[in-house]
Parts: sequence; C-alpha cells; structure tokens
Amino acid sequence: MTTTTHVNKAVIPAAGFGTRFLPATKAQAKEMMPIVDKPVIQYIVEEAVAAGIDDILIITGYTKRSIEDHFDRQFELEQALIETGKDKELAEVVGLASLANIHFVRQGERLGLGHAIAVARNHVGDNPFVVMLGDEFMAPRTNLLTEMIQTHSQYGRSVLALQEVAEDEISRYGCAKPERISDRLIQILDIVEKPQPSEAPSNLAVMGRYVFTPEIFDKLEQVQPGVGGEIQLTDAIAMLLADQAVYGVTFDGGRYDTGTVPAYLETIVELALERESLREEFGDFLIEALQRHGRL
Repeated sequence: MTTTTHVNKAVIPAAGFGTRFLPATKAQAKEMMPIVDKPVIQYIVEEAVAAGIDDILIITGYTKRSIEDHFDRQFELEQALIETGKDKELAEVVGLASLANIHFVRQGERLGLGHAIAVARNHVGDNPFVVMLGDEFMAPRTNLLTEMIQTHSQYGRSVLALQEVAEDEISRYGCAKPERISDRLIQILDIVEKPQPSEAPSNLAVMGRYVFTPEIFDKLEQVQPGVGGEIQLTDAIAMLLADQAVYGVTFDGGRYDTGTVPAYLETIVELALERESLREEFGDFLIEALQRHGRL
C-alpha cells in the first residue's frame, strides 16, 4: 500500500556491460563516458535533483566503482586545485558530493531492467519513486520529470514518459495503447514490448523516465523470466494495469540519448554547440570537417 504521494526517491539502473561501446567500456562504466566534460550519469543525477529528488539509489555492478568515486570527495585533487588557485573547478568537484543523498547497491546477476529495479525494493520501501534509465537524460528546459511527479501527485498512480516515434522505430521500444485525457496527458490502456509496426497499438514509445507506485515491486516478483532469463519491466507494467490506472505524459524533444555510438556522438555535438564558449570554434570545425568529407 502506498503510504505517501510525495516523491523524493529515484532509482538509476546502471549495471549493464555497455557492450555497444567496447572496448571503451571494458574497464570503465558506460555511464561515466563524457559528454563534453561531464559524465552521462552526472547529467541524470542533476536532472533528478532539479525535479526535487534528494534520495538517489544507483544500481551498479562490480565494474562500476568509478561511478561511486565520481560522487565522493577526493581530497588530494581538492588540495591540488586549492594550491593552483582553480576555485571554479574546486567548487564543481566538491559540489558533486552534496548534490543529493546518493546510495549504491550492486545488482549481482544481470537479469534485466526489471530485476535491477526490483533490487531497489528494500531502499524504496512503501513509497512512490522515480526510475531514470542510465543511458539518456532530458534537457533542463523540458521539466518532464517535474510534470510526471505532479501527475503522480494528482492521481496517485504510476506515470510513464511517452514520445511519438516513426513507425519503423516503434519495434525498439515499449509501446502504449493510449486514451487521451489532455494535450500531454493520457491514460495507458495496454503496453506492449517492442511490437512490430503492423501490431503496434500506437506510435507512442515508452522512454526512460518513470514514476512508480510501490506496487510495481509485487509485479516484478510475479513476472516470469523471458529471453535470456531477463525480467522485463514492460511485463510488470502490463500486470500493474490490471490492478490500477497507469498514466503517460507525452513530450516532444529535449531528450538526449547515449545508448548507441551514433546517438552518443550526436549528443556530444548538440551539447557542445549549446555551450557558448565552444559554439563558434567547434561549429567552424564541424563545417570544415563536413566539407573535407564531401558532406557539405
């Protein structure tokens, strides 16, 4: 039973091998790969904090120690920055340790996204919570997570982030059957994992932001393992639908994907061009590079 509608906890699954980025991820966490000068995981944590989350559990594995180190104090580095008068850099690295109350737990066996979220049950307890996938983040201007939390506060139910995608892309995502409530709010009538375009109930794809009621944990315990022995989150959501309403907030734009090499490179370019100190020089380089390769 849900004891409160206030949402201040987030779970970030970050235990995967990151095989799409091998060999770069052989000895480092894919979530620590930099976007310009900040690792992916930091963008995600900052997104959570901006939405009012102050308790964050990151689900890791034995190869992910660098994530823990990133959000910890490093006194030798801090002293070196003090001695060289790098006050701006000092403030940034010290501030990482106070962004939120950040906790870590290891998944142990990598048995899918649903299993990773189930690992958080003892930490979350009987409270609603946010799930943020570790290979994507939202631009601050979207306020998507804040809107999702507000929707949960209004209805007391789980809320998923949804985005329209091209017909030939829907097979890459979970797909929602919608009943429209307003321009950006829908009630989800059914959810299907990676349907073929001809069988998809809509073109609304489930993206990597969720607000869950704690009842999702019971469903995750009941889900039967699928391909590869993995526990599918989509199957648990479908079971939850049988007991309580689930809503979706739609959005358009502002999502940065780092889950594949092309998407990762696109995200770097986008954020580099957004930064005033890099825009002109880096923009000129891109134009010249495109010309050299005959693409402009």
